[in-house]
This record gives sequence, C-alpha cells and structure tokens, in this order.
Amino acid sequence: MELSDEQELVRETVRSFVANEVAPAVGEADATQTFPEGVWDGLAELGLTGLSVSDAYGGDDAGAVTQSIVNEELAYGHLSVATALSVHILATACIREFGTEDHREEWLPKMAAGRPVGAFALSEADAGSNPAEMSTQARLEDGEYVIDGRKQWITNGQRAGVVILFAKTDRDDPDTVTQFLVPTDVDGFSVGKKEDKLGLRASDTTSLIFDGVRIPEANRLTDVGAGLKAAFSTLTGGRIAIASQAVGLAQAALDDALAYASEREQFGRPIADHQAIAHKLAEMGTDVRAARLLTRDAARKNDGDVDPMAASMAKYFASETAVDVTNEALQVHGGYGYTTAFDVERYYRDAKVTTIYEGTSEIQKNIIARHLTE
Repeated sequence: MELSDEQELVRETVRSFVANEVAPAVGEADATQTFPEGVWDGLAELGLTGLSVSDAYGGDDAGAVTQSIVNEELAYGHLSVATALSVHILATACIREFGTEDHREEWLPKMAAGRPVGAFALSEADAGSNPAEMSTQARLEDGEYVIDGRKQWITNGQRAGVVILFAKTDRDDPDTVTQFLVPTDVDGFSVGKKEDKLGLRASDTTSLIFDGVRIPEANRLTDVGAGLKAAFSTLTGGRIAIASQAVGLAQAALDDALAYASEREQFGRPIADHQAIAHKLAEMGTDVRAARLLTRDAARKNDGDVDPMAASMAKYFASETAVDVTNEALQVHGGYGYTTAFDVERYYRDAKVTTIYEGTSEIQKNIIARHLTE
C-alpha cells in the first residue's frame, strides 16, 4: 500500500495547497454558501482539473490511486471543493471514454484547463437509487435530439458549462437510457433552485431544467440504450473518489480531536489521558486506517481490472466511518464542538452526505451482497 515517489509528491503538493489556499477560504465559503472560485483557479493551475484527461489533450492522465490521494487531501481541507472537482472529473472521464475524437478535441483541453466546469446529471426527483425510472426524454427529430425533463441533486449545477446528461430516447422504455453531452448555453436550458443543505454548503447543488433543448445528434455519447451501463462504469471510479473524500474528512476530524484532547484539561490532566477519551481516539484511529486501506485497495484495483465490489466496500465503509468519527470528534470537543468556533461541527454536517450521494450505503450493501453471492 506504499505510494510511489511521484504519488508522494502529489500528496505533498495538494496538502500544501490545502493549507495555503483552501483552508483560509473555508469559513466564508461555508457561511455564505458560495463556492470559492479562486480555489478552483488554483486547482486548474496545479493541473488537478485535468486528472482524468490524457496528456494528448492537456491533462495529467493520472491513475485511480493518484486521484484518490488528491480527493483525500482536498476533503481534509474542504469537502465542498473535493466534491466539485470529483464531479468535474466524472464529466471529463465520460467524454474521454464515450465521446468521439471530435468531442475529445473540442472539450477536453478546455476542461483540463478548468473551464468549462463539468456536471453529471443522472438523478431525478423520482429516480435516485433506481435511475432506470428517469423520465427525462431525448427524442430524435430532424437530426437533432430534443430534450425535455428535469434533473435533481446536481453538483456544479450553477457553475457548469457542460453537462453529461442521461435521458431516455423513449420515455416509456427503461432500456433506452442514453448518455448525451449538453452545453449549458443552449436555448431551453435553465438552472433550478439551489438547495439549502445541512452540509456541503459551499457546493452548489441544484436541479437542471431541459425545456425543448436541442442538441446535434452527434452529441450522443453512447449507443442508444447503453447509458446506464456507461453511468455505472463511471460511478465505480466516482465511488472510490467519495470513499477517499470520506477518509480525508475523517482524518481531519481525528487530527482535531487529538490536538484538542492533548490540550484540554479536566481533573488536573489532559482529557486524552482519561480512558473514556483515549478509547474513543483509539477506535477513531483504527477505523480511519481501515477505511484508507480499503479505499486504496479499491483504487489500485481500478487502475487495472475494475472491481465494483471493492469500490462499493470502500465507499460504504469509509462513508460510515466518516459519520462515526466526526460524531466522536465533536463529542471529544464537548460543548465547544457544537459551536462554529471549531471545525468539527462542519465536519459533522458534511460527513453525512458521503453516505448518500453516488449511491447510498444501502445501495452499496446491495451491490456487495450481489457480488458475494454470484
């Protein structure tokens, strides 16, 4: 599980960027629910917006382990930033894997440089865990697809310049889900209400509205009916990204708890010396280490033969660990942890979403059980 020298350099570079650029922007971004665009520009300058883009199109062509490291380190500083980047990477990965050479040449160099920002539009209000139930339709008409529908829970919704969209070519046929590339400057496209969320508050989460949107037939990325298979393939990597973010968030909470417990005194000694707190710290440290090992194992597998079960195990365990560890970190801080004077209250609010997006914990357990019993 050791990292290569190059991967260690990436980790140190991102860690330094988080300390110097991300951390100072966290408080205002979270309080005002605005994404720190200056941080995004910094990510682009470091080449992180092109992690999944090959060097032929101006990217870094980074493997899954390197992407996992980047996600972990960014989430250590701010989960909203890590989430925005991971969704952008999902979008570039779709264009790389399923687009034509014309698509790659037109979109990937610009997206590797940071703009336009990408979004991934699969979920709908009535089609979350079962996307085959989606109602968004793209019907072919005179060489163009006409799109009508509404997508929900879309990260980068307000910021995106291009959307990877999943829609049925026949609204009544679940076997016609297809993947499309939709620029956001087309007529009939609009952004719905921005969600007011418990956590992940600096990340813009919106609905997307398609009202007679017209795109060229050439903007279809997959064969008709191959959209869900493509989505699930891409989401395997996405789940490793979320697991990595959960590990980073849990590590931040653990580090803050360790620092606080070493300084805070009760009954004449640091609270870390009291067994009740010491045992919490021991359990937290063990769980974070286990989550990291599961996640890194899944990432290594994804650099070779894709292993959906390993990705689901990592996502399930790491996200639940993030919830548990941030909860215990807040408890270690006592009353202070419940205030905005310490970061643990933000960690606690942010952690829960890792058990929900890109497949809930329940869905991950379904996937794991299915593979175990095959």
